[in-house]
Amino acid sequence: MSAQPRTPGITTEDRKRAVDRHRIGLLRTRSGRLNRFLLLLAIVGPGILVMLGENDAPSMLSYAATGSQFGVSLFLPFVVLTFAMAYIVQEMTVRLGMATHRGHAELIFDRFGRFWAWFAMADLTVGNFLTLVTEFIGIRAGLGFFGIPPAVAVSAAVAVVAVAALSGRYRTWERLTLSLAVFNLMFIPVAFLVHPNWGAVGHAMLTWGPLPGGLSSNSLLILVADIGATVTPWMLFFQQSAVADKGLTSPDLQSGRIDTALGALFATIAALATIIATVPLFTHKISAANFQAAQFAQALQPYIGRFGASLFALGIFEAGLVAAITISTSSAYAYGEVSGAAHSLNRPLGEAWPFYSVFVLGAATAGAIVLIPGAPLEYIVLVVNVIAVLAMPPALVFLYLLCNDREVVGDLTSSRLANLITGAVVVFLTVAGLFFAVTTLFPSLLPPA
Repeated sequence: MSAQPRTPGITTEDRKRAVDRHRIGLLRTRSGRLNRFLLLLAIVGPGILVMLGENDAPSMLSYAATGSQFGVSLFLPFVVLTFAMAYIVQEMTVRLGMATHRGHAELIFDRFGRFWAWFAMADLTVGNFLTLVTEFIGIRAGLGFFGIPPAVAVSAAVAVVAVAALSGRYRTWERLTLSLAVFNLMFIPVAFLVHPNWGAVGHAMLTWGPLPGGLSSNSLLILVADIGATVTPWMLFFQQSAVADKGLTSPDLQSGRIDTALGALFATIAALATIIATVPLFTHKISAANFQAAQFAQALQPYIGRFGASLFALGIFEAGLVAAITISTSSAYAYGEVSGAAHSLNRPLGEAWPFYSVFVLGAATAGAIVLIPGAPLEYIVLVVNVIAVLAMPPALVFLYLLCNDREVVGDLTSSRLANLITGAVVVFLTVAGLFFAVTTLFPSLLPPA
């Protein structure tokens, strides 16, 4: 049997969550389209944030590299497929959070024991910290386009993370982060500014091709990198813990699924827009294989003007900032869930200072590393990619087992059809992740470019 919650009594967290649940309950008793819409607005958040948070700085740069190296090709429908897989994976975390009212790390602790819980948390913490470094690299590069010094850019971003963390209320944190995440859609007007051949875009979406240059080491690595830009371990921990912290329950399942689907839709559109926006670099044969944020913006400026290039650079900055907030949150949730410390954004600082310390200090330390002169930032990005894909197989296996454990999720267990689909997705993502790790470490195994 699952363990009972380890924090007894009514807390500040419980009272704040009860207020939010009461508000949702009142909306649920009212009829009419407007009230149904208001109910959906009250519930959405975790799904949109997890998807747009995964559209982080390195992910958007991966999509930019895709468009600049391969133009309009099979990568467009392939990215749509990866976000469909992301939805399938994240829908399982929604069910787990609503059925158990607990975070992902806490469930692993209860069902698989202390060793696996600490293993999962350590795996997540290392991967999250290194990923945070890449987010601050994106923040630094994005604001660097405007001549903002790295120290100012990083310090401002850490301050925003701290403000979000110390808001004292889950709802306030969520709405603040959502308001920032909306700017991920900034890549859409950039795509229109390049005046793309929409006929070619539609043809690529329908025909899955062609792939310029055929299958090569570079195209294979881009394919798997785009998978890694869509599904990563922190997403599982973040969304389930956010669903629990928000106090969502089984009656909210349909709205939770809509929330996740909307997030996947918005993130897909932003990702496709980023690929399309960088197609001029492919058309004009500009080598962009090693470009960073500011370099992409500068290279695109002759084709989309200063305004369009500024939007692109701001988009990279926003992607890094939102991801820094959400990834820091997932690390703090996991630590609190495994250690038994208070772990809710509804708790005041005095009651949950270890939780908030993990939240803010992780971001501050990652930002400081980015400012170290001569730090091997490109090597860190490479290591992050390898660690992220190696961490996915055990995370997906835990998720799959928990969603099929009737003692854990009750009537919300996966159906036979859902198990077939999710099983196929788990196998595909696991194989793709291992392939990326092996070929990154041993590139000679790949066909020549």
